[in-house]
This record gives sequence, structure tokens and C-alpha cells, in this order.
Amino acid sequence: MAIDLILPVSITFGLVAWSLIIYWYIHPILKDHPVEKALEPFLLLHSFRYIGLMFLIPGVTTEILDDRFSQPAAYGDLIAAVLAFAALAAIRFNASWALVSVWIFNIWGAADLLNAVVRGILFAPDGHLGAAYWIPATIVPLLLVTHVYIFILLARRVQMNRRLIF
Repeated sequence: MAIDLILPVSITFGLVAWSLIIYWYIHPILKDHPVEKALEPFLLLHSFRYIGLMFLIPGVTTEILDDRFSQPAAYGDLIAAVLAFAALAAIRFNASWALVSVWIFNIWGAADLLNAVVRGILFAPDGHLGAAYWIPATIVPLLLVTHVYIFILLARRVQMNRRLIF
């Protein structure tokens, strides 16, 4: 297999596998929970996005990565982790702005991942990720799938609110 196909194939398999895990195992458990409670494990998961800072450490990757990829990917993930923690705290403390903070986190986090994927394709040559390869091959698909699921949960909450108003 050509080296430039390995990462896209890995990401595709990851997206399918994580989608099935969410659909078959996670959603049946969370579907009857209040939206706020269902969001908590996903926000905790995204609090680990600080791991993207490893793109800035020489030696973790086989080559020093282009700053056009590494800087936005690393700091975008760090901001996503902070926003996830803030949203989680808002939910746990029943803040009136809790769901707004989840929307902000989810929009930022999804956009950050998509930006990192595009920049990775453009500026991180195949094979240069070294030990950090597992992030886009395994973790990014999980994070993307959970962003979609969070959007679904938030939309469900909006629909419930509409029913109450009308």
C-alpha cells in the first residue's frame, strides 16, 4: 500500500469503528439520560485534548513539524481542552449558561479538528508524525464522532425546548 494512503485508510476505519461503538454501545445507555448528564463523559474525554501539545516536542515526531500545522493543532487542542473543562464545570454547577458553553466548546473543537486535518494533509508529510501517528489515526476519529454526537444531543435539547414552548 502506498504510504500516502495509510493514514486516510486508518482515519476511515477509525471513523466507522468509533461510530459503531457510539451507536451500538454508548447511545443506548445515554439516550434516556438528561442531555446535561449525557454530555459529561464526552466533555471529560475532550479534556484530554492537551495531548495535541506533543506536536511541539522535537523527538516525538520523526521530523520537526511545519509550524503551519503544529502550532494551530497544538494550541487549538489546548483551547478545546480548556473549553471542555469549562463546559463540564458549568454543567456540574448547574450554571445558567452551561449549554451555551457546550455549544461554544463543540463548535470550536470540531472546527479545530477539521482545521488540523486539512493543515496536516497540506503541511505534515506522510511518515513525519512518528510516534504521534496514533493521534490522527485513532484519537481524531473518536473526537470527530463525539463532536457529531454532541451536536445531536444539543439539537435534541433544542427540540425538547421547542416542544415546551409550543
